[in-house]
Amino acid sequence: MPSARRLFCFGLGYSARVLARAFAAEGGSVTGTSRDGEDNTIAFDRDHPLADAGRVLGAATHLLSSIPPGRDGDPVLDAHEAHIRKAGNLRWIGYLSTTGVYGDTGGAPVDETAALSPTSERSRRRAEAEARWLALAADHGLPVHVFRLAGIYGPGRSQLDRVRDGTARRITRPGHLFSRIHVDDIAAVLMASMARPDPGAVYNVCDDVPVAPSEVTAYACELLKIAPPPEVSFESAAREMSPMALSFWQDNRRVDNSRIKRELGISLIYPDYKSGLRAVLAAEEKKPRVSS
Repeated sequence: MPSARRLFCFGLGYSARVLARAFAAEGGSVTGTSRDGEDNTIAFDRDHPLADAGRVLGAATHLLSSIPPGRDGDPVLDAHEAHIRKAGNLRWIGYLSTTGVYGDTGGAPVDETAALSPTSERSRRRAEAEARWLALAADHGLPVHVFRLAGIYGPGRSQLDRVRDGTARRITRPGHLFSRIHVDDIAAVLMASMARPDPGAVYNVCDDVPVAPSEVTAYACELLKIAPPPEVSFESAAREMSPMALSFWQDNRRVDNSRIKRELGISLIYPDYKSGLRAVLAAEEKKPRVSS
């Protein structure tokens, strides 16, 4: 096994790029894919598999897949499962999934032992993809780990952006809560898992405080010193929602994040949405402004 640490990311997107920076900061090298192959990435999608997969994946010591499954299944496994199984240097494999695989619990808590009962087609595909990745651990001894992510936010991707552009709404639905996770905490969990690999493990990745979306909107407005939009009931708002938007309101659950703390030693950087949004605003304000 080579001493050099090499991370290959299928889908070098928002979360994976934060992980890539953390991995590189510890002396590792990172390569990854995008659909168009721009910004020093390798082009990949279902119709364009890796041209030299054996060599590329064979050199990796760590592998992350953040590409969601489509109607035809998981494009990474469909194209390269055989190559991954033959990649002899892999010390860790991570698959980014979603807490949506649990479905609706009526607000009851769920941990990683809970049965999967996805309510949307999108989440059903995720559950099927998870099973395929975990089978690589169970059947072939590969070091696969599954991470079920809550709603992701961070600089350039938070309720602050929606407040700024005027699209934020304060929708109320009593008792209906959502879990979130700051992108920096996702990277921290993945790095901790790399340091403590446990093939076949599944982890919920969310902060400590599930809250109503209306509270997040109100706090984002407070930070930006903007008057919050008026409250509107879910029943009223639902009449104008797209099917995709409605799907996010199908499920109500409290996601238990105890395992990442207990088994990976995680102490969340941003344990609640308030600390996370304050950090997002501070990071955005530090960005240099381009003069016109």
